[in-house]
Amino acid sequence: MVVALSGGLDSVTFTRWARDHGVKVHCCTADLGQPDEEDIGDIEIRMRQAGAETFTLVDGRQALAEAGLLLLICGGSYEGGYLNTTGIARAVTTQKALPVLAAHGVDVLAHGATGRGNDQTRFQLYANMLDPAIKVYAPWRDSVFLAQFPGRSEMIDYCEAQAIPVRATRDKPYSTDANLLGLTHEAGKLERLDIGPRFITPQFGVHPQDAPDSTVRLAIRFEGGIPVQVNQQSLDLVSLFELLNQVSGANGVGIGIHAVENRYVGIKSRGVYEQPAMQVLHTAYEYIYQLILDRRSLELYKFLANMVGRQIYEAAWFHPSTAAAIRAIRSFSDTIRGELTVDLYKGHVDFVKADFESVLYSPDDASMEGVGTFDHADAEGLLGVLGVSAKGLHAANQIRLDDFSL
Repeated sequence: MVVALSGGLDSVTFTRWARDHGVKVHCCTADLGQPDEEDIGDIEIRMRQAGAETFTLVDGRQALAEAGLLLLICGGSYEGGYLNTTGIARAVTTQKALPVLAAHGVDVLAHGATGRGNDQTRFQLYANMLDPAIKVYAPWRDSVFLAQFPGRSEMIDYCEAQAIPVRATRDKPYSTDANLLGLTHEAGKLERLDIGPRFITPQFGVHPQDAPDSTVRLAIRFEGGIPVQVNQQSLDLVSLFELLNQVSGANGVGIGIHAVENRYVGIKSRGVYEQPAMQVLHTAYEYIYQLILDRRSLELYKFLANMVGRQIYEAAWFHPSTAAAIRAIRSFSDTIRGELTVDLYKGHVDFVKADFESVLYSPDDASMEGVGTFDHADAEGLLGVLGVSAKGLHAANQIRLDDFSL
C-alpha cells in the first residue's frame, strides 16, 4: 500500500506496525511548504527508520498555492472565519498521491486521519472521485490497530520500545497541522474551554498584541483577479504567499483565529488557526467585491461563497457543483484589474485606497452635496411605489409589534 503521511507520530507508528504485519509500505509525503519542518528531507529519514519500503516526496506547493488562491477568489471560508487551509490541502495531497500509487502498481491508499475528524472523509471521497478503483485504508478505523493503540501515549511507548525517533511528547499541549496556507492547532489543552486562543505559540508570526506599534502598508496589484505584485514587486504565486505570510504574520494578521465549528462527522471541534497570507488576501477580495459588484451580483457571490466554503470543508472540492460555482464567481473576478492598498496593524487589515477599472462606486453619486447624476427628487416616486406594499401590510393586520418586545 501507499501511505499519504506527514512523518509525525501516527505515520511512523503505523508504518512500523504494518511492516511487522507483513505489509510493504510505500510512503508518500507532499511538500506543501510546511513551516514546522526545518528540513522536509528529515521526513524520509524518520520513515526509513520506521521501516518504509520506499519513500516519495512530491512537490505540492504550486498546486496548493493555486488551489488556495481559487478558494480566496471564491470566498471559501467556513465557520468562525476559518479559511479551509487544511481542507483544501487534503484535496491537493490526494491528487498528488494517486500517481505514486500507479508508479508502484498499488491500489490501496492509506492515511492516518482519525475516525472523529474531517480528514478521513477528504482522503476517502477525493480518492473515490479521482479513481474509483482505489481502495482506502484507515488504521484509526481498524479494530486490530485500535486495540493496540487507543491513543497517543501507547504510540509513543511503542516507538520508544522500537527505538524509532519521534518528535511527539506526552505533554505536548496541542496538535498542529501545517502547510503554506496556514496552521491548524487543535486537541490537547485546546479541547478545554478555559484555555484561550493566545495559549498557542504562533509559527507564522506573533499574536496581535505582540505586533509592532506601527503600520505596514501593502499595495497589491491584481490582473484578471490574480494577485501578481506586492509593493510593485512581481512575484510567482508561491513566493507571494511566502512574502505575505512573513509580513502579515509579523503584524499579527490572521494569527490566533478561534473557532468552534461543526465537523462533517457531527461533533463540534475547537480550533485555533494561523492564516496570515490568506487573511490579508481574503480581506482584499472582500474590499474589491464591495467596489465592483452591484447588489444582485454581490448577493449571488455571497451565496456561492458560503457554498464553496462548505464544499471544501465537507470533501466536495472536486464536485461538479463546486466547479459550477467557481465558474460563476470567476465571471466576476476575471474583471478585477488594478491595485488595492491596505495597512496592517496589530491584526487588522485596513482599507487605504483602491484603483480598479471596473469600480461601480461613484463619489459624486454617493455625495451629500449637490453633485453627480443622482436627483434627490427622483426618490419621491420610488418611495411612493414601495409604500404601497408597506401600507398593505398594515391593512392586512400583519404588523405585530409584540414580536419586537422582549
